Amino acid sequence: MVRTYGGWRRRRSIGLFGLGLNATLILLAGLVVLMLSGMFAPTFALYFLPVMVVAFLLAAVPVGGESVLSFLLTRLRWWWAKVLGHTRYRAGVMVEHPRAFQLPGVLAPVTLLSCEDGRGGRFGLAWNRRLGHMTATVLVSSNSVWLAEPSDVDTWVANWHQWLASLGYMPWIQWVTVTVESRPAPGSALRGNVEADIDPQSPAAARRIMRDLVLNAPTVSAQVETRISLTYDPRKFPVAPKDRMQAAVEISGYLNQIETSLASTGVSVLGRATPEQLVAMVRTAYDPTVLSDVSTILSDKPQDIGTVDWTDATPVEAEVHHDRYTHDSGTSVSWIWQEAPRTHVTSTVLAELLSPTRWVKRTTLLFRPWPAAAAARALEHQNAAAQYKSDLSARVRHRVSARDRQDVAYAQQAAREETRGAGLVQVSLYTTATVDDGEKMRQAVAHTESAAETSRIRLRRAWGSQDVAFATTLPLGVCPPFLIQRGMG
Repeated sequence: MVRTYGGWRRRRSIGLFGLGLNATLILLAGLVVLMLSGMFAPTFALYFLPVMVVAFLLAAVPVGGESVLSFLLTRLRWWWAKVLGHTRYRAGVMVEHPRAFQLPGVLAPVTLLSCEDGRGGRFGLAWNRRLGHMTATVLVSSNSVWLAEPSDVDTWVANWHQWLASLGYMPWIQWVTVTVESRPAPGSALRGNVEADIDPQSPAAARRIMRDLVLNAPTVSAQVETRISLTYDPRKFPVAPKDRMQAAVEISGYLNQIETSLASTGVSVLGRATPEQLVAMVRTAYDPTVLSDVSTILSDKPQDIGTVDWTDATPVEAEVHHDRYTHDSGTSVSWIWQEAPRTHVTSTVLAELLSPTRWVKRTTLLFRPWPAAAAARALEHQNAAAQYKSDLSARVRHRVSARDRQDVAYAQQAAREETRGAGLVQVSLYTTATVDDGEKMRQAVAHTESAAETSRIRLRRAWGSQDVAFATTLPLGVCPPFLIQRGMG
C-alpha cells in the first residue's frame, strides 16, 4: 500500500458561479437595481440588462484558470508596459551611484548585503530597499526517499510539517521558498569532481574502482541544487532593529535555529549562501552560457571564491514577451500551478517535475505561513464556505456533486488537524525552463507540461508576467501576490 500524506485544498470564498465574495455582492446589487428599474423605469432596465450580462460573462467565464476580465486586464497591462518601453532592459555602461538599481523589473530595488555568520564566514542577504524585506538562503541537500526506509520518510514529512507550522509563530517571516534547480553538466565535470575528492592515501583498489566508475559513467550528467530562502520583515521582530546591521544580527540568530530544525526534515544543511554564490546564481540564471566561468563560485569551497560585485549579476539585456522572457544567452518560459495535485500526496508527487533535463530548470514551492492566531478563524470561514456551497448545490440541483462532498471533507479535516496543533500555510508553485537555443523551447515546454500532468498538476503559463515568475524562482525574496493561485495545506 502506497503511503499518502494528506492533500491540498484551494482557498475558496462564499460566492456564486465561481465568483469571489465581493463580485457576488456586486452581482446581487446589480440584480436588485435591475428589478427596481424594471418596476419603475423599464426603459433604463433594457439598457442596463446587456451591461450586466457582459459584466457577468467577463467575471465568470474562465480562461486558463482565471476570468476573462483578469485575462484581458493582464494583456492590457502588458501591452501598455510594452508601449511605454518597460518590457525591455539594457544595462548601461555608466552607473551614477553605487546604490543605483541594477536588476530589471521587480528585482530593481533588490541589492546585496554581506554579513558575518558568527562562525568566521559570511553569508549574503538580499535586501529589498522598497519593502524593507531581507532574504537569506540556506543551501541544503535532500535525502533520497527511494533509498530510505518508509518509517524514516514518514518522520521527515512529519518534521517538515512541524517546521512549517512553527513559522506561524514567527510573524517576521513573510514567506519561504524551496527551489530545486537542475542543469546539464558535461561528463568531464563529474570526472573532475571525483578526481579532486580521491584521497591519494586511500587503497589502490578503491581508487581503481572509482576511476572505472567515472570512465563508464555517461558523457552527460546533471547538477542538482536545492535551496531554502527565507524572507524576513525586520520591522516585525519583537524588538525593531535600529539599522540594517542590527537586523542582520537578528536574522543570523534566527537562521541558527532554523538550520538546526531543518536537520530533522530529510535534508542535510550545507550552509548559508555566500554573497558570491548568490551573485553566481542570479548571473547564471540570466546567462546560462557563463556557468563554466563561475563554477568555482557555486562550489562550497570558500578558498576558491573570488571577489564578486553585485553588478556582476546584472544581465546585459532582457525583454519580456507575453509568453516568454529573453535574457542574455537564454530564453525562459515560466509557469504557475493552476491547481494542486488532484490526487493523494505521496513522497514522490513532484518527482517527475523535479527530474533533471537537457536544459536549466528551476521549480519553486512558495509557502506563506498563516499566523497561528488567525489560522483557526480562517479555517472556520473556509469550512463555512465549503458547507454553504454544498447546501446551495443540494437546493438548486437537488444533488451534491462528488467534488463538493470531497471539498467539505477536506475543509473539515483541515479544521480538525488545526485543533490538534497543525499549522496553516498558503502554497504556490512556480516552474521556469531556460534554454540557450530557441529551437529547444518547444521541446522544453512540452516536456515540462507533460511532467506536470504525470503528477496530476495543472500548470498555466504566466502570460504577460514571465519576468515576475522568472524572478520568483531566484533566491531574492520575490513573491507576486497577483500570480498566486492560493492553496491551503
